[in-house]
Amino acid sequence: MDQRIEEFRARAAETYGLDIEVHDFPEGTRSAEDAAESVGCSVTEIARSRVFAADTIIVAVVSGSTRVDTRKLATLRGVHEAHLADSADVEDVIGWPVGGVPPFCHDSAVPVYVDDQVMENETVWVAAGVPTAVFPIAPEKVVEYADAIVADVTE
Repeated sequence: MDQRIEEFRARAAETYGLDIEVHDFPEGTRSAEDAAESVGCSVTEIARSRVFAADTIIVAVVSGSTRVDTRKLATLRGVHEAHLADSADVEDVIGWPVGGVPPFCHDSAVPVYVDDQVMENETVWVAAGVPTAVFPIAPEKVVEYADAIVADVTE
């Protein structure tokens, strides 16, 4: 298993006492649809962590079937604009590569917003530190571990 996956698993175990069952797809998945097909779930159960820059770096956890509304993120942050963060900023602040950002276990404390549609699922599949790995978790646990705010952040 990839070293970064093991690093994430160790951090999640140490911080939250989690024993995460990671599903790794070395060939990768190119979209939320591909990820859903690989794990055998619906695309709405894929919860992507997207990293944005507003007044600070923020994470929006959204269903694989939706798109982030940057105006809503900006409004939540009380700023005029929010946009996708630069990949270098993602790695520097969050500590994980674009496409592999988990909803928690970040290098820096950042605001995390979980879209309310994610909460409609019993289980969601989230990234495990690399773009090729995911693990299942209850959305309520994502909110708890990420100290997240549930809000409408999608179009």
